[in-house]
Amino acid sequence: MNYDYLMVHYGELSTKGANRKQFIECLTCNIRTRLKETNTKVRGERDHTYVTLNDEPYEKIVAMLQEVPGIAKISLVAKCGRDINEIEQAAIDLIKSEQGKTFKIDIKRSDKTYPLDSYGMAVKIADAILDNTSLSVDLHNHDILMKINLREDACYLSCRDFEGIGGYPLGMNGKVLMLLSGGIDSPVAAASILRRGIKIECLHFASPPYTSDRVIDKLTDLIGKLNVYQSQIKLIIVPFTRLQEKIYEVVPEPYCITIMRRMMLRIAEMVARNRKCLAIATGESVGQVASQTLESLNVINSVTNYPILRPLAVEDKVSIIETARKIGTFDISIRPYEDCCTIFKPKKPKTKPHLDECLKIEAKFDFETLVNECVENIRFA
Repeated sequence: MNYDYLMVHYGELSTKGANRKQFIECLTCNIRTRLKETNTKVRGERDHTYVTLNDEPYEKIVAMLQEVPGIAKISLVAKCGRDINEIEQAAIDLIKSEQGKTFKIDIKRSDKTYPLDSYGMAVKIADAILDNTSLSVDLHNHDILMKINLREDACYLSCRDFEGIGGYPLGMNGKVLMLLSGGIDSPVAAASILRRGIKIECLHFASPPYTSDRVIDKLTDLIGKLNVYQSQIKLIIVPFTRLQEKIYEVVPEPYCITIMRRMMLRIAEMVARNRKCLAIATGESVGQVASQTLESLNVINSVTNYPILRPLAVEDKVSIIETARKIGTFDISIRPYEDCCTIFKPKKPKTKPHLDECLKIEAKFDFETLVNECVENIRFA
């Protein structure tokens, strides 16, 4: 059986009202960009987007589409005319190429003026299949589900579906500044952000000579994995050494991580505003480490009113690792090149810090000058 098209299903986009057209146009544009090196043709419509295969292997194109945010499902479809006899023959040819002993037919009749109703079409097509194959009908435990979509222009038949990553088309929900450490969590959080149609720029705090330059190579490789969702992701490096040294000079050890995170958030807000990012995103998961208890997050957050997105807030480590393996970042994240947070990790960090204590500590040194210095000397990797 020759398959002509891939039918892209919208998922959440289907719930949109007046701005649905804008979402579909954005998704169609993103699909065209992803498939620009292939011999395919993309046509976006209200209910589905159609990708004409033009002899391209469908497996290759499906794999590419599964990396495009906003796609809920992809159906492999054959196209035929609207005459019932032609539909019957197409259904016979299609189902003969599938494996199984039982089948069910699901009719979607977009054109309500068609002479046959959905039930009448299903009966005629099922009878034709029964007469020309050894298959039998089973409405509840079928091996093959044949979906037939009768539209105004043609009839589309499908027996195979492939899951997409869902979410919204990239770019529809603005841009955020993603704090990328190089560990397991932040790349997974970044992928979750991208899935929601949000573009990212990445911010990393570097403390040479305490941290290796190989960390930057590691980050570049992590971003390479995220590039399948968004091309040309910018990586911004913050020179954090002088500020971090000052923190560990004047701050009591239990509060070092808390104060350091407060400084990072101040810097991130300034960079986010300069880069026109609408929020800051992190890979934090509640309770995972001392700085991610609710008490710590509350104290750290108090330095800013800027929106903070934490897509992994309620995820456990096992599920985060599973996702990291799935998106291909896990093996990169576990390379033995540490970031500034792990290099300077205190022995007994405060898990329930107090805001008034943080304010007293920060009053002991001119952190604002050091924060401004970090922002003024950022560089792009």
